[in-house]
Amino acid sequence: MALMLYAHPLSSYCQKALIAFYENDTPFQFRMLGPDDVQTYTEFQALWPLQRFPILVDGDRTILEASIIVEHLDLHYPGSIRLVPQDPKAALDVRMMDRVFDNYVSTPQQKLVFDSIRDEDKRDPHGVADALRMLDTAYGWLDHLMAQREWACGDRFTLADCAAAPSLFYADWSHPIDERFANLRAYRQRLLSRPSFARAVDEARPYRPLFPLGAPDRD
Repeated sequence: MALMLYAHPLSSYCQKALIAFYENDTPFQFRMLGPDDVQTYTEFQALWPLQRFPILVDGDRTILEASIIVEHLDLHYPGSIRLVPQDPKAALDVRMMDRVFDNYVSTPQQKLVFDSIRDEDKRDPHGVADALRMLDTAYGWLDHLMAQREWACGDRFTLADCAAAPSLFYADWSHPIDERFANLRAYRQRLLSRPSFARAVDEARPYRPLFPLGAPDRD
């Protein structure tokens, strides 16, 4: 039975999983989640009542959360690009950076997006200010880190970069990375040039009008 990924191309966490598939040309069936396919969405709801995507179906197993999907592929469908090092210490560094990008870049970025679609009287200026501060702090920390690195954990593309690519992509749309963070901006550009992520970005282009803050005319 083919691997089935329930996802949407514009979603950052779906892109994170897609990068892993594309890095190793792992075959799978894309189950598009959208308003025009009621059957697919009904299947998705039955598999995961919390309705957070992506999810991966592998035979009789349902795998939740993008990071775990990437690890599942690396463990059960390994290719030439290993996304989680076999060395336990190196793997721990990769998982740590994966959490940094999800928790301290993607999460505050999504706070900005979700707040923008609320009714005016229900917006959260304090929460938005906190999110902006967190992004600026994360940008500065990552800029210092990337001064001596090609990829998030050194000279190899890993799970951490699968997380970094969509996180930094959308974060720079929502709260632009300042020019003083040249190392981080250069890293974001390297990620955009990576064929696996470039493919995910291209597949999402038709859906850019759905981005609540307005997709910039770049990237």
